Amino acid sequence: MPLTSRRLRAALLAAASVTLVAAALPAPKPVPLGIGDPLFPHLGNPGYDVLAYDIALTYKGSNSKLLDAVTKIDARATKRLERINLDFTRGTVRKVEVNGRSAEFATAGEDLVIAPAGGAVAAGAPLRITITHTSDPKGKGDGGWVRTTDGLAMANQADAAHRVFPCNDHPADKAYFTFRITAPAELTAVANGQFAAKARAGSTATWLYRTRHPMATELAQVSIGKSAVVRRQGPHGLPVRDVVPTADRESLEPWLKKTPAHIEWMERKVGRYPFETYGVLVAAADTGFQLETQTLSLFERSLFTRPEFPKWYVDSIMVHELAHQWFGNSVTPRGWSDLWLNEGHASWYEALYAEEHAKQSLETRMRQAYTHSDSWRAAGGPPAAPKPSKPGQQIGLFRPVVYDGSALVLYALRQKIGKSAFELLERRWVAEHRDGTATTADFTKLASKVADRDLSGFFKAWLYGKKTPKMPGHADWRSAAPKPKA
Repeated sequence: MPLTSRRLRAALLAAASVTLVAAALPAPKPVPLGIGDPLFPHLGNPGYDVLAYDIALTYKGSNSKLLDAVTKIDARATKRLERINLDFTRGTVRKVEVNGRSAEFATAGEDLVIAPAGGAVAAGAPLRITITHTSDPKGKGDGGWVRTTDGLAMANQADAAHRVFPCNDHPADKAYFTFRITAPAELTAVANGQFAAKARAGSTATWLYRTRHPMATELAQVSIGKSAVVRRQGPHGLPVRDVVPTADRESLEPWLKKTPAHIEWMERKVGRYPFETYGVLVAAADTGFQLETQTLSLFERSLFTRPEFPKWYVDSIMVHELAHQWFGNSVTPRGWSDLWLNEGHASWYEALYAEEHAKQSLETRMRQAYTHSDSWRAAGGPPAAPKPSKPGQQIGLFRPVVYDGSALVLYALRQKIGKSAFELLERRWVAEHRDGTATTADFTKLASKVADRDLSGFFKAWLYGKKTPKMPGHADWRSAAPKPKA
């Protein structure tokens, strides 16, 4: 998401720089490109499809020291490319190779622009891009590396992965990932996917992880620190690993041991867990949010230690991040305007779990959301047509309208088509789009098919209307008008 502990989302300031060790490219002048996402016009790059990333990071034991890095990208050109644009900022690029040959490169905005040796790349041709660079862990409070008390973690949503490594930083271009992390031997390094190997050389150790399913760049996770890795088994023998500060291993166990039951509950609702492993990553850092990084959800330590949070609330937030593994991670939004499909569903299952396990009424929560819905739409736009964030505040996209305001759409849909059809739709949605990307139009089309009726008018009003439509079955519900600005 990110999801704040009390739904209070701090705006993050965007500031970036890339140092390039290369002369300017020959004409034409390099320019930043984007794939046309209206909310992030310069994010992503056209002309190629990334198949896999192989990212090697060397952590020197201090959050004030740059990480040495090598990022290898296997891709295929989808059109003729005279230049190759990658998203990257906040690092020093030392060398670039394309298909084994040194290439010239320069910067344009937050793009790394590469001129392949030997001229343009033909449409359909394979690309192996190798970038030798640094990665700056100091950060500026705008995502990417998160400094913990004993190391680092990542928080890349929505547009911050390219502050860590060069990439095509848009969820429409998912790929497989390999991580090779070298760190002082007394530390533990973890990443998305499954552990593959560990090799020690003197005072350092190198850890290898691979994903078995494609992943969006914003969901990448690497954690380095004085951590304990706690392993247990989930449903169907699923490997569950939790990564927590070593000092908190025992005190956090009452929460960690809940995960297998959480997974079982979600599987009863929507079907088999979609990935190779799952677990909780607890960071000793004040992030202000939790984040559904693929196979290893990031939580700030204080969520589990602050006494003002009721146990049922913490429990349901854990389910929220787990639900994202289906909704947002396995089925990834094609564009950022489809974000409501992620957050609306995660909020829905969070609320449903709280109702079933803690007697927190779903209907009461949805009625409260309905009361605020018109104000939320006025402030942030309707669920499927959100207003752009202010410049430098990309995380401002995560507004109430994409959380409970979008869960309200799902509640209205269940009211409209009935519980049985709604539950069938949910299962088919995650099964038919597993490991892929999907749009709001894909969801509305499938809903009409499952319900065996045309729901286009229903969705047009609920997803794109400035005013909240009447709630099916609750004609007495009212949404308060936005308060006029003083």
